[in-house]
Amino acid sequence: MFRPSQPSSGHAEGGVALPVVLMFLLVITILGTLGIRRATTGETLSRNQLDYEVARQATEAALRDAERDLRLDVSAIMPNALCARGTDRPAQGSALASPAFDTNCPRGQCRFELSYYDSSNYTTVTNPEPWWPTINAKQGRWDGDPASAASPKPGDATGVNTNCTFNGSVPLGTFTGVARIAGVARQPEYLIEYLARSDDKVMRITARGFGADINTEVVMQTYFRPYLR
Repeated sequence: MFRPSQPSSGHAEGGVALPVVLMFLLVITILGTLGIRRATTGETLSRNQLDYEVARQATEAALRDAERDLRLDVSAIMPNALCARGTDRPAQGSALASPAFDTNCPRGQCRFELSYYDSSNYTTVTNPEPWWPTINAKQGRWDGDPASAASPKPGDATGVNTNCTFNGSVPLGTFTGVARIAGVARQPEYLIEYLARSDDKVMRITARGFGADINTEVVMQTYFRPYLR
């Protein structure tokens, strides 16, 4: 006698193993990618912070170098210095009234009337102060005389240039003989502004330094009284 077959008691296979495995692979890939990106970002931040510290220390070195410059004996030529100050300023202990300080910042020495500073406006580029960033030819004295091509300076590029009649900022060690800093994109430099209010004669020093990347730049200022009446 023919008997109809009984239905199987087993559960039918749904075929879900492959999608589950693929989903796990996708999650693992995403987590791995995020981990690599996080590690790369952390390394970049650490490198940027290190470069900033290099630029900051280079700037501080330029500030100290400017103070040494202001203490120089005018008749002395420092060992390893590329240039001598000569008669740029009077001897120590005398009143400062040297014509070597003017608006062109010869050899890093700037002097403007106080009324000039009172009317300075960065937004409208009115009466640009010498330490302003050099955005165009009308601003800043970092790259030489803005009325002409930038003045080559001692220590620029290869360090063999011995032009000592430049306008604008002073590269590190030009007058003091301090050793150049290794591992920076450009040597730190400084400007000295002569500020006189009645009998109070003060120098404002502005320095800027760079890290290994030329785009990492730090600017600092300090005030200094080198001369006593």
